[in-house]
Amino acid sequence: MSKITKIVLTGGPCAGKTTALVKINDHFSGLGYKVFTIPEVPTIFQAAGMDYLTSNKDFFFQGELSTLKIQLAFEDQFLKMAETLSEPVLIIYDRGVMDISAYMKPEMWQQIISQLGYTTQQLRDERYDAVLHLVSAADGAEQYYTVANNKERTEGIEKARLVDKRVIAAWTGHPHLRVINNHDNFDNKIFRVIQEISSVLGLPQPIVEEHRYVVELTGEVPEATTTEISQIYLVTSPGTQIRLRKRVSNGKEVIIHTTRKVTPNHEMIETERQINNNLYESMLRQADPYRHPVEKTRRSFIWKGQYFELDDYHSPIDHLMILETKGVTEHESVNFPPFIRVVKDITGNAAYDNYNLALGKIE
Repeated sequence: MSKITKIVLTGGPCAGKTTALVKINDHFSGLGYKVFTIPEVPTIFQAAGMDYLTSNKDFFFQGELSTLKIQLAFEDQFLKMAETLSEPVLIIYDRGVMDISAYMKPEMWQQIISQLGYTTQQLRDERYDAVLHLVSAADGAEQYYTVANNKERTEGIEKARLVDKRVIAAWTGHPHLRVINNHDNFDNKIFRVIQEISSVLGLPQPIVEEHRYVVELTGEVPEATTTEISQIYLVTSPGTQIRLRKRVSNGKEVIIHTTRKVTPNHEMIETERQINNNLYESMLRQADPYRHPVEKTRRSFIWKGQYFELDDYHSPIDHLMILETKGVTEHESVNFPPFIRVVKDITGNAAYDNYNLALGKIE
């Protein structure tokens, strides 16, 4: 049976998914993958006459229930088709089941999935290998926001921003959720999508250096996702780093094993995989005795179309806060939020790498 990888491509309105799906198909088909792209089911329902803005509660409930049933059936049937193939298969879902939950109250969502015998955790965390969220052009790239290329799209800019955040919230908790920024050059956004999918497929990727800053927090971070992180480094050979990272968000625990290696041409390559708690406990015996566990609280948020991670360190370095951009290219400006005060630019400063912070001092 073929190796099958299942990835959700989601995001707010006018995020670039349609173009990304074409590029994904072209790129990975050229690498020998059989690529399936599963269409966006709510759009099919709307074209057939479903009104998701109806005030008829019974009609809305039955419509959403039917939408979820067809979504699940589409996914399951294409998976069965994929299982008959010998070549590696990449299944890209134009939105997944959790997108449906973003358009209704939590109580109705719970009623619908209970009727079908599912839990949110099953649908969100166990069906897909990765979720890639493309930020809506309504947030940070307003000049490109349009409803002209999708007759079923009716959202104004403010509503589109709200939908974007609801969709991220719906998927928060998945072990491999990645948020793809808007960019001045749309090709950069597509490049990040291809890069993230390549990483999920286990194709080693060069590490892209992100902008990093020592900062102070001067106000509340709005609509942030909070995650508690503990990471431990293992004893390895020179030129290699192995990290075990445990993330806890909303009571759910995810453990990621990361390997970084320096290639003969001095390029740093990274591969990641999720591991279970038994393997994690076993590997802890190989912990580097000279490096302490790194404990920090991470707040992830979007500001003006850019995705940020704000890490508040607790151990072994205390009173340290580092802001990292995700996917801002070398020639783009960072949209610093007003509740952040930059103390120091540490981009490329190895002393502030987690691997070195684990030594318990900043040189």
